[in-house]
Amino acid sequence: MCGPRKSTGPVAVFVVIHKLHPFVRSLSLIALFIVAALRADDVTVRTAAELRAAVAAATPGTRILLVEGNYVGGFHFINLRGEPGRPIIIASADPTKRAVFRDAKTGLHLSSPSYVELHDLDFTVLYANGLNIDDGGVRGGAGAHHLVLRRLHVSDIGGGGNEDGIKLSGVSDFQVIGCTIERWGAGGGSAIDAVGCHRGRFETCLVRHNSPPNATGIQCKGGSSAIVIRRCRFEFAAGRAVNIGGNTGLSFFRPALPATGGGHAEARDIRVEGNTFVGALCAVAFAGVDGAVFRFNTIERPGRWAVRILQENHAAGFVPCRNGEFSDNVIIFDSVRWSEGGVNIGAGTAPETFTFARNWWYCEDRPDRSHPKLPTKEIAGVYGRDPAQAKGVSGADAFVEK
Repeated sequence: MCGPRKSTGPVAVFVVIHKLHPFVRSLSLIALFIVAALRADDVTVRTAAELRAAVAAATPGTRILLVEGNYVGGFHFINLRGEPGRPIIIASADPTKRAVFRDAKTGLHLSSPSYVELHDLDFTVLYANGLNIDDGGVRGGAGAHHLVLRRLHVSDIGGGGNEDGIKLSGVSDFQVIGCTIERWGAGGGSAIDAVGCHRGRFETCLVRHNSPPNATGIQCKGGSSAIVIRRCRFEFAAGRAVNIGGNTGLSFFRPALPATGGGHAEARDIRVEGNTFVGALCAVAFAGVDGAVFRFNTIERPGRWAVRILQENHAAGFVPCRNGEFSDNVIIFDSVRWSEGGVNIGAGTAPETFTFARNWWYCEDRPDRSHPKLPTKEIAGVYGRDPAQAKGVSGADAFVEK
């Protein structure tokens, strides 16, 4: 009878251990029992039906291991809950022979998960979003939290519309590590769209597209805060490789905006550091931000700008885009594609509150034109010098985590 299969330890191991010296045998048995206990909740699945059954039966500590194959998609799991130190893990059984979600609307949708991890899964040829995770409408961080996405590969999502590789809504205390996202919706989609998300990090990810002007790479908006984007690589990752802020409908903010008062912002306390950007119209846009840092990054040949300062949410109570820092970066550009001195400033912003410091600016074809047009005086900027001299001083390879 077919169904999810729990792993069992090989009896042959006990035979070998029995022949060992008594002291060594005791230690070996203890180690074996510990390993067996840690893996007692492993469940191997081979079909979509078995995956649904395994998730329905999962308890804290369960590892659901997917054998190589196409599981199609359309899965929606609600209230999947692990515990601290005992997450529920859904992963390919063999990372070199991965499980695939494809040929559906969305590969996988998790609502109100906590202490859940996804490892070594592929999402491709999906016509809405690749992976959706949301709080199920429970605001304030209680709905979706303590999640890990590790080594996912998300590709060829959507078409010409607002389709995202990974969509995160109201997620707190999360990690997205070593993931690859390439080719998502070109008409407003994002590689990763984080709306109302808090205390998270995107690290060592590869984000790649063919520079569609109306799409974004990683986006943090809707009241998002305390997020780090670190040591990632962006290759022609749309119009804005990183979009800090945006223009979010007021009902989608997390936490919910108060009925009265002000001081609202699309994003706060966002750090972008140690990344490499190749191509894209601009590396980073500050859009309705109140406090964000872009530091120790390397920007190579942007399509028009290094940075944009914008205000796209004009609702009452929102502060003008302000308090950004752009420091210790290396920017390599050419004069033909360089627009507005490399910095685009929109209406309704507070560019005078931005800080620029110790950046290396280099125009490849005309080093004498390496000076950018900045809204404030730069502190100790370097202009027209070979960026090879910046090694270990500025740019991504000089980044050291604090």
